[in-house]
Amino acid sequence: MVDVKVKLFANLREYAGVSEVTISGDIVSDILNSLGQQYPQLKELIFENPEYEDELQGYINVLLNGENIQHLEGLSTQLKDYDEIAILPPVSGG
Repeated sequence: MVDVKVKLFANLREYAGVSEVTISGDIVSDILNSLGQQYPQLKELIFENPEYEDELQGYINVLLNGENIQHLEGLSTQLKDYDEIAILPPVSGG
């Protein structure tokens, strides 16, 4: 297991009450599942089906070191020490 910095933005940060946490895991899904255990209110915002935690909401973007995990191996993307995950909800504005 490796330690990964997780940054939360917008309403995710508000629900969790923190903007950044460090979580241990081997792949992205490990990190997101642990995040959901630590902050249960985030599960419905991150996962399509919070009970199974196996598919992201369509509007959530998860970036690993600035690259969208959809362009990598999705939730199965391997992690290494000092990686940084950013979780971004949809943003709108004018």
